[in-house]
Amino acid sequence: MATPVASPSTQTATDVLTFPDHQEAETQPHKPLHPVHAVPAREQIRMGRSVTVKEGLNTGTLAIIILFHLGAAAALFFFSWERLLVMSILYVLAINVGIGMCYHRLLTHRGYQVPKWIEYAMTVCATLALEGGPIFWVSTHRVHHQLSDQQGDPHTPREGAWWAHTGWIFFGEALHSQPAALSRYSPDLARDRFHVWLSKWHWVPMVISGLLLVGLGWAFGGPVNALGMLLWGVFLRVTLGLHATWLVNSATHLWGSRRFQTRDDSRNSWWVALLTGGEGWHNNHHAHPVSARHGLTWYEVDPNFWGIWILAKLGLAKKIQVAKFDPANPKPAGV
Repeated sequence: MATPVASPSTQTATDVLTFPDHQEAETQPHKPLHPVHAVPAREQIRMGRSVTVKEGLNTGTLAIIILFHLGAAAALFFFSWERLLVMSILYVLAINVGIGMCYHRLLTHRGYQVPKWIEYAMTVCATLALEGGPIFWVSTHRVHHQLSDQQGDPHTPREGAWWAHTGWIFFGEALHSQPAALSRYSPDLARDRFHVWLSKWHWVPMVISGLLLVGLGWAFGGPVNALGMLLWGVFLRVTLGLHATWLVNSATHLWGSRRFQTRDDSRNSWWVALLTGGEGWHNNHHAHPVSARHGLTWYEVDPNFWGIWILAKLGLAKKIQVAKFDPANPKPAGV
């Protein structure tokens, strides 16, 4: 997806890239760029179209994506209500619990806290989305926030709508299996042995889930049902989930409303929010990145925050940071 290359010689060792403070006080959710980790420019992993296209096409990633799309198309010939139910449950676990609640709002922005066992379980769910391990996902997203819609943003539509949606993952050297190269962008995860291990072996939960679907499908319906469960529970589910996540990168930086005048092109998109459990309220999120709630009004449906709210009611989530929205004076955090 991206590849580490040397920065231009005009940059000095004192140039830095900083990331959000993961330990913001609950009463101060509006300081998203407080530097807790600085990356010398000479060590930065360069991202964006101008760099990664020069590195060439990543045929391995392209082949995997094509395979999953073919499997998704084949799944349409194996429909059953049971397979649809299985796919829906796994979709919620992977995209809502895993990507939205865990990778994004918990690990990347530290908008709330949960016990380690809950964090680890949610992280495993996220790997079922085929979007890489935690260090890769979190590091890439932190770079996106730091350089949003600027040179170096991994997936800005300013370099093309197709590029932002899916093209950015097809070029350059894949970093999914290189957690050490990205650890400087997520030092909090690099210090955690579980996250380091899962970042290297992120494909294992997907394989296990596929084997379980085949085994259970065969036991309760024979080989045809086993194949159908695999196609719906893995191939179709993953393909739909990938496009839903990619729409946050592309559509919510192209179309929708802008409540806050942020320094990027982020927009609020109700239909992307429906597909992703609330991640489509992207302008709200870029204005208040540490906030665990993205839907800031009653009509902005945010199921991923409802999940966090349920965890809080069960005593499993604390220090939940929520942006305070003043309709009479809407402004981004820190302004």
